[in-house]
Amino acid sequence: MDIDKPILVLGIESTCDETAAAVVERAPDGSGSILSNIVRSQTHEHAPFGGVVPEIAARAHVDVLDHLIDAAMKEADIGYAQLSAVAAAAGPGLIGGVIVGLTTAKAIAMVNDTPLIAVNHLEAHALTPRLTCALAFPYCLFLASGGHTQIVAVAGVGQYVRLGTTVDDAMGEAFDKVAKMLSLPYPGGPEVERSARSGDPTRFAFPRPMLGRDDANFSLSGLKTAVRSEISGLTPLKAEDVAERFGPPRALVAAGGVAANQAIGGALCDVAAKAQTTLVIPPPVLCTDNGAMIAWAGAERLALGMSDAMDAPPRARWLLDASATAPAGFANSRAGF
Repeated sequence: MDIDKPILVLGIESTCDETAAAVVERAPDGSGSILSNIVRSQTHEHAPFGGVVPEIAARAHVDVLDHLIDAAMKEADIGYAQLSAVAAAAGPGLIGGVIVGLTTAKAIAMVNDTPLIAVNHLEAHALTPRLTCALAFPYCLFLASGGHTQIVAVAGVGQYVRLGTTVDDAMGEAFDKVAKMLSLPYPGGPEVERSARSGDPTRFAFPRPMLGRDDANFSLSGLKTAVRSEISGLTPLKAEDVAERFGPPRALVAAGGVAANQAIGGALCDVAAKAQTTLVIPPPVLCTDNGAMIAWAGAERLALGMSDAMDAPPRARWLLDASATAPAGFANSRAGF
């Protein structure tokens, strides 16, 4: 790969309940720009069930992905022959959706004799801040989404060390389940936050599990159970009741859909201030699942000469840190991790 020329990558995202396609350009100096970024949410399809239904998600990806890719290429005003690579999220995620996106990317790459990049969805989140600002390695990542919650040291492209993770529910999953208990609409995160803004933060004393431990793992299941216990005592429920391993990190980064939560952002801002470092949170449109983050991860990998064979497998589970292991008994149903 000629690193002295701009890299143009088409990115495809279909791991959960957003279908997305985007075109991103990586300049020789390492800076990035988004030429197009189109996302089609499936919230309407899954809302009646209070969560993502894998079969419905996969069919929805099949129905719209080709049209989204066509729209993204037209908005970017480039032809397929100009692409440096085609990148697709190859996991972790709901396997039906992952297969749809990866198979489509393989077809485009084969027809146009273009390199294929099979992107780890978590790596795409991890590298997104380098698309939006000139952020150098290393940095500390707090990744919080519907299916993933972990703290990761990001030392370079493909170089990740998981420092801590949830031992049960992912943060976004916990928000969705609490919203369902409170009869709030799906998706739960924005609805719980909206209700909490007008609530009394001192009314309930919820537990803060796993404090004082030597590791950086955390648990959300006990907190979710405590919320359920409080709700059961409020019957009927009224409206007012709904409420340094690689050297010093250059920044604390928050990514994933939950990073858009203002209360969490405020808490992380305090953490960054105490650590005397900078808090970096990409724009909300790049925190939730999107094609630009997949394209950018593909561009970052291609710039280092990394690409994948056409037999690259779709993966329901794919650890970002290859040396880490999933916590015992942890199986996230929302995104297959």
